Amino acid sequence: MANQKILPGTGGDRYIPFEEREGGSSLVFFTRDLSAAGLKKIYDRVSSVLQGKIAVKLHTGEPNGPNIIPRPWVKELLAEKLQGATVVETNAYYEGGRYTTEDHRKTLDVNGWTEFTTVDIMDEDGTVMLPVKGGKWFTEMSMGRNLLNYDSFLALTHFKGHAMGGFGGSNKNIGIGCADGRIGKAMIHTRPGGDQWGIDMEELMERMAESTKATVDHFAGKIAFINVMRNMSVSCDCEGVAAEPVVTPNVGIIASFDILAADTACVDLVFAMEQKDNAALVERITTRHGLRQLAYMKELGMGNDRYELIDIDNGDAVIGAKDAVKHVVPFS
Repeated sequence: MANQKILPGTGGDRYIPFEEREGGSSLVFFTRDLSAAGLKKIYDRVSSVLQGKIAVKLHTGEPNGPNIIPRPWVKELLAEKLQGATVVETNAYYEGGRYTTEDHRKTLDVNGWTEFTTVDIMDEDGTVMLPVKGGKWFTEMSMGRNLLNYDSFLALTHFKGHAMGGFGGSNKNIGIGCADGRIGKAMIHTRPGGDQWGIDMEELMERMAESTKATVDHFAGKIAFINVMRNMSVSCDCEGVAAEPVVTPNVGIIASFDILAADTACVDLVFAMEQKDNAALVERITTRHGLRQLAYMKELGMGNDRYELIDIDNGDAVIGAKDAVKHVVPFS
């Protein structure tokens, strides 16, 4: 990594078991049903806060990216549950298929999104600064201006690894994905006059979480989070066809009104797997100090890392992470 900066006492490489956590608890819904039907079923559990003009933030992928959330699932969700909602994105900070709005729209065509929906590239028409409350790196963050056009927000996230963040959950989807491609993403990744990717490890996790907080606060009470734990390469979807092969078993779909609880539950499910199944993803998370994402979101008051996992496949039974992993669906 470019800048191995580890902040004292923050422990982004150490997994904290559930029994060592303190504070409040949130509800997290879980289904093993990795299908359009499963996605629609779990969406119903968090849909109550999504009203008015709804933004659906998902990673639409680099050209022909193999691991993104299947387009048919999203098509059914939009058609049957989210009529009138808009898929939202921002341009990338790296050169590639989504660097400019023009190229980004070509990639949306290649990946099939424009066959059934309109995608709002939120920074196409400029940027807006949103306040960051209680941050130590930022007082405000630059976002795609069109974010202000929406009344509520659904983070529909493909949970996976990430080359710099360790893992990409709802926090990464929002923190990086809503920051505009030139100003906001540079604020997170780059010091003035420095290397483009000069900020990493724990400082990067904190900057990303502060960016996320700006969006979460903006939509307070009108935001929900869904994480799809399928095709979990150690690579982000931004790596497209160059992503590392998937070696971690599929799990299911998580949903919550609490971003920290949603991302923490996914991490717990990964860490609860047998070592033969989770070794690659755990190594990616810990070596990048990705667990600092969770700890810092808690410090910022963004949610709880304790939760009740509600098994919606089995009469809303309350289950623990280790029990849920017994029902992991092997990837094909």
